[in-house]
Amino acid sequence: MKILKSLGFKEANTNSQEIFNAVKGKIGMVPNLYAAMSVSDKLLGGFLTFTETLKSGEFSSKEYEAIALATSQANDCAYCLSAHTAIGKMNGFTEQDILDIRGNSIADSKLNALVTLASELVNLKGHPTNTTADNFFEAGFNKAAFAEVIAIVALTTITNNVYHNGGFEIDFPKAQHLEQSQDV
Repeated sequence: MKILKSLGFKEANTNSQEIFNAVKGKIGMVPNLYAAMSVSDKLLGGFLTFTETLKSGEFSSKEYEAIALATSQANDCAYCLSAHTAIGKMNGFTEQDILDIRGNSIADSKLNALVTLASELVNLKGHPTNTTADNFFEAGFNKAAFAEVIAIVALTTITNNVYHNGGFEIDFPKAQHLEQSQDV
């Protein structure tokens, strides 16, 4: 059952309408995901605020997108994979880079340590292996970055779950399907 349908501007409450106007002013559209989240202006507003806070944290835009891609892959979210593929390309990733990130096989060892941690946080229910944590720190990340990975995984999981419980179309170019041949 799909419970969270996208709301149109007139269906949304006044607070959500204000958020829609701000989002549209910033990115030129209101993604269907945000329109579905707008059933709760607190969810949408809080999500966007926390996202902006984390985007000013320890990670570059590319690293942030890598975390979101790995999380969305682990959660099998077609919407978020499509959105973050588009955003990842805007941040300089190639299609192959994106597929490698999603498969935890990116050649860049620092990015690979990052996406492996993000994937394990999802797949192992918040309990990454010692090897993965060690690799993350050996790649040059600190404890603040570790904490922020947890937060970005959590935020991305929110959007993944909204899509899984939504009845809305993907309004980004659809991401390629990835055959997972490895378990994390």
